[in-house]
Amino acid sequence: MSPTGTPRLLPWSSPDGKPCFLVGDGTGYLSRLADEMEEAQLDSAAELGEEAHRILAGRAWTPGEIHLLALELASSLANVRRVAESRGARLPVPDDDGPEADEGMSDQDINGEGSGLRLPAEAFG
Repeated sequence: MSPTGTPRLLPWSSPDGKPCFLVGDGTGYLSRLADEMEEAQLDSAAELGEEAHRILAGRAWTPGEIHLLALELASSLANVRRVAESRGARLPVPDDDGPEADEGMSDQDINGEGSGLRLPAEAFG
């Protein structure tokens, strides 16, 4: 939920393609509708990703099929990016990141020996 007064980027655009925003406490009808639409967009992107893998693994596509797949993937990526921007903008901002935040990355972090968060290899395949 976004604090009152903080605009929320909605998962749809105006008829002329401009971003739409909502100001509220995150509990109203439009907020719930936006939550549902974001979830549907993320689900659709996951399904499209699986379909793309299936189509590409078959290695028997036409140029038209690849073109259509590229258009659908581009549209889906735009939706997912909007959801990420909206949700990221609603994350609470910490008051103090501590002294390490001002120093940037250490040599240990650059060399991969730091204690930062890491994704498992499965996340990339």
